[in-house]
Amino acid sequence: MADKLLKFEIVTPEKVMPVEDVKHVKAPGIGGYFGVLPEHIHYITSLKIGYIEVSLAAGKKVYATSGGFTEVLDDKMVVLAETVEEATKIDVERAKASKERALKRLADKGPDIDLARAHLSLLRAINRIEVASKN
Repeated sequence: MADKLLKFEIVTPEKVMPVEDVKHVKAPGIGGYFGVLPEHIHYITSLKIGYIEVSLAAGKKVYATSGGFTEVLDDKMVVLAETVEEATKIDVERAKASKERALKRLADKGPDIDLARAHLSLLRAINRIEVASKN
């Protein structure tokens, strides 16, 4: 297994990221973080807000995700997600502004405020800030 690599692909509504050959992937499953190596058993699961860490031959890449699904079949892992953003490309100032807006909405608690949506917005913003700091 030391010589085998896993094909890894990310698909979002806006783009399909190129398939990469990777050593290992760590992702935020609905039951907690899990790892995938080459020759992993077939597996499908929901993803929650968190980070995806991809180990390459030369280093690693980290991505923020707002959730989605992943499937592992025959040495290939595909992530299907609404959003995935590489840590190096996260606009931290924009994420901080999103966090402040979400906090303001949650503090307001007015009748026109969708508290569940504001809470999810807050979690996504915090995640983006934390993932950017991993870089």
